Amino acid sequence: MEEMFCFQCQQTAHNTGCEGHTGVCGKKSDTANLQDELTGELIRLARAVTENERSRSSDELMLKGLFTTITNVNFNSDTVKKLSDEIREEAENRKPGKEAYNVQKIWEAPEDIRSLKSLILFGLRGTAAYAYHAWALGYVDAEIMNFFYKGMRILGEEKGMEELLPVVIETGKINLRCMELLDKANTESYGDPIPTEVPLTIEKGPFIVVSGHDLHDMKLLLEQTKDKGINIYTHSEMLPAHGYPKLKEYTHLKGNFGTAWQSQQFEFHNIPAPILFTTNCLMPVRQSYADRVFTTSVVSYPEMVHIGADKDFTPVIAKALECGGYPEDHPMTGINGGTTVMTGFAHNAVLENAGKIVDLVKQGKIRHFFLIGGCDGAAPGRSYYTEFAKKTPMDTIILTLACGKYRLNDLRLGEIEGIPRILDMGQCNDAYSAIKVAIALAEAFGCEVNELPLSMILSWYEQKAVAILLTLLALGIKNIYLGPTLPAFVSPNVLNYLVQEYQITPISTVDEDLKKILG
Repeated sequence: MEEMFCFQCQQTAHNTGCEGHTGVCGKKSDTANLQDELTGELIRLARAVTENERSRSSDELMLKGLFTTITNVNFNSDTVKKLSDEIREEAENRKPGKEAYNVQKIWEAPEDIRSLKSLILFGLRGTAAYAYHAWALGYVDAEIMNFFYKGMRILGEEKGMEELLPVVIETGKINLRCMELLDKANTESYGDPIPTEVPLTIEKGPFIVVSGHDLHDMKLLLEQTKDKGINIYTHSEMLPAHGYPKLKEYTHLKGNFGTAWQSQQFEFHNIPAPILFTTNCLMPVRQSYADRVFTTSVVSYPEMVHIGADKDFTPVIAKALECGGYPEDHPMTGINGGTTVMTGFAHNAVLENAGKIVDLVKQGKIRHFFLIGGCDGAAPGRSYYTEFAKKTPMDTIILTLACGKYRLNDLRLGEIEGIPRILDMGQCNDAYSAIKVAIALAEAFGCEVNELPLSMILSWYEQKAVAILLTLLALGIKNIYLGPTLPAFVSPNVLNYLVQEYQITPISTVDEDLKKILG
C-alpha cells in the first residue's frame, strides 16, 4: 500500500499532515490517494468544459466529486474510483486526449503557493457541499457553478501569490452566494425555522437515527416512515431539522440522539436501531453497530448498505422494525448533562426581535454578542469552547451554529428579558444567518460590522469551515478568534498576511481571550 499525504482537516497528524497507511480520520492511504486522483480528474473536467459548455451531467459530477473528497464523507476506494471513471469519461467526451492533473504538484509546490492553492481547493470542496444540497432541492446558480470550473482550472495552472490571493477571496464571496442559495432552497421548501425545544430522550419502540445535513433526505425518510410506527431522531448537524415547519408537521420526528459526530463510536455502541448517514459526519464503523449503518448520496463506507439515487429507504425501515428500539424510554443527555436543547434561531427568528435587541443594547442590558461555533472534533483543547460559554457574562448573548454547538447547547445560561442567552442558528451553512443578523444590527446602529460589540470565537475541523472562514474574510470581518489549532496548510507568510489584514488570532486561554475582548 502506497503512503498518503493529507493535511486538509484540523486533526491532521502532528498538525503537519497525515502520512503513512492511515489518516487520523481513519481513511486508508489507497482511498486518500484515489481522492487525489479524483481531484486531478476534476481539473481535467474543468479544462474540458468552458463556461458555455456546462451541462447538468458535468455540473453534477463536479459537485459530487468535490463533495466526495471532504473529510468523513467517503472511505470506500471502489466508489471513489467509480466516480473518477465517470468524471474521466465526461471529460473525454468533451475534449479527448486531455490528461488528468497530478495533484501531487500542489503538495510539492513552494509552501506559499501550496498554501494558497490549498485554501482555494478546500474552500471549493466546502462550497460544493452546500451547492449539492441546494441542487438536491432543484436550486442552481450559474455564477456559482461557473466558479467551480474556474477555480479548478486555476489549481492546475502556474500562478504566483499575487494571482492566487484574489481567487482565495473570490472563493469566499462565492461561498456566501452559495449559502444564500441554500438558505433560500431550505426555507422555500420547508418554511422559515422557528425556535423549538428538542428532547434528548429516546422513546421506546422502533426508531431511525439520521445524521448529516441533507434536509431533502430527511423529508423523504419522514414521508416513507409515516404511519409505520417508527420514530425519527436527528443526530449531529441534522438537529436544526426540528425548526423547519414543514418537517415539524411529521409527528414521528421526535428528538435528537446523542451529541456531536465525533462521539458516535461510543454513542452508537449496540444501538437497537439503524443509522442513516446523509453527508459528512461518518467515522470508521465499529463492529458493535456495523450491521445497522446505511449510507446515501456521496457517503460511502466498505460493506455498508448504500441507498441509491432512487432514495428507497425500505432497507432502513426494515432494519428499524427488526431492531425494535429500546423496550422503555431511554434518557440521554448533552455533553453538559442537559436533557433538552433549543434550535431554530435562524435569521428570520432573530430579526423579528431586532428592535428589542437593539433597545436592550442601548439600555446596557446586552453588552456583547459572541458567535461561538463551527466544527467540533475529538482533538484536545475543544473544551475551551464550553468553558468560554460558561464564563461569558450574564449581560451577553451567544450565537451558535454547526456541530461546535454541542459543546454548549445544553447549558442553561438564562435569558435577557425573554431572549435566551444561547441562540442556535442552525447548521454550518447557516453561518449565512449569523452574517445576515450582523449586517442588520450594523445597519440599526449605523456602524460597520467590525464596530459592533460582536466577537467570533470559531472552531474548525473540515473544509466547509474553510469555506466559511474565506467568506468572513471576503466580507472584511476582522478579529476572528480561531482554534483549537491553526490550519496546517497555512504557511507562515500567508498566516502573517491574514493576521495583518484581518487580525485573525489563535485562541489562547478563555480568561485571556475574554479579557482582550471585554477589557
